[in-house]
Amino acid sequence: MSANTSIDWKSQVYDVLKEYDIKHMVYVPDAGHSTAIQKFESDDQVSSVVLTTEEEGIPYLAGAHLGGERGVLLMQSSGVGNCINMLSLQSNSRFPLLMLITMRGDWAEFNQWQNPMGQAAEAALNLMGVLTWRADEPQQVEALIRGAATMAFEGDQACAVLLGQKLIGKKDWIK
Repeated sequence: MSANTSIDWKSQVYDVLKEYDIKHMVYVPDAGHSTAIQKFESDDQVSSVVLTTEEEGIPYLAGAHLGGERGVLLMQSSGVGNCINMLSLQSNSRFPLLMLITMRGDWAEFNQWQNPMGQAAEAALNLMGVLTWRADEPQQVEALIRGAATMAFEGDQACAVLLGQKLIGKKDWIK
């Protein structure tokens, strides 16, 4: 076992976000985020909200900020396209927006329908003014989330950490 595989980055996601006093976790279900989702859903101090589409999370988190609380949006790269127009809310209102995005259409993708948005997600986010960082190795996750959370919550920035498919692991069809 290499040093990289001994890091429990999936639990670090939850642990770091709790250190930043996250009170709202909004998400569209995704296997890559399953550990964080399960931990947040079992946390009585956090409101966990399942979204019908990813862009609903942006105004939800704007409202949480107006209420004096912090939140995070968990989604897959395929949902970035759904958020493009709604990101103008953050651009014009300047509230903290932290997103953790599991990547598809990336290394070893089996589903060709994931490729277009997976390849365009980071550029699309950057075009909308979202600051992005990518984690492809377990040892990168904690520091990148800390940095993005600091910039989001202390600087009223839109920030996203992209969790690469090399990090998450190759996906296969479930038979």
